[in-house]
Amino acid sequence: MENTNQAVATFAGGCFWGIEDSFHKTKGVIEAFSGYSGGHVENPNYEQVSRGNTGHAESVQVTYDPSQVSYEELLKIFWDHIDPTTKNRQGPDHGSQYRSIIFYHTPEQQSAAEKSKKELGESGKYDKPIVTEILPAEPFYKAEEYHQRYFEKHNLNACPA
Repeated sequence: MENTNQAVATFAGGCFWGIEDSFHKTKGVIEAFSGYSGGHVENPNYEQVSRGNTGHAESVQVTYDPSQVSYEELLKIFWDHIDPTTKNRQGPDHGSQYRSIIFYHTPEQQSAAEKSKKELGESGKYDKPIVTEILPAEPFYKAEEYHQRYFEKHNLNACPA
């Protein structure tokens, strides 16, 4: 029997391999896919996105069971994987395709994302403002198969520097 208690969340935060891997390891996550969102080109490929001229950001789309993991918990995983104070850069990766974005699918997700961003900004954890964007979900294009579960396929635990 198919699980009908599912929701979708989409996050962009630099190298998609690491965030995807963490979501895969989270109880209640049904699936997580690396891909591209937030751009103006239909069905982009990695080469196009990596040049930085499609407008897309490397993203992860998560299908989850809200009775097992909350959206707020997914937000925490996301925040723990990025530097939300850097625009168009995460670790060694730079360019608009590495910007951090929370793409919300529902008004409830938007509210939760805004609340978590505000709380993080007020927490004192960072001495610079939080620049992560919160935007309505846009079309998500699944990345090429060689990007899916990249860490598992290559026995890695961090994005290459």
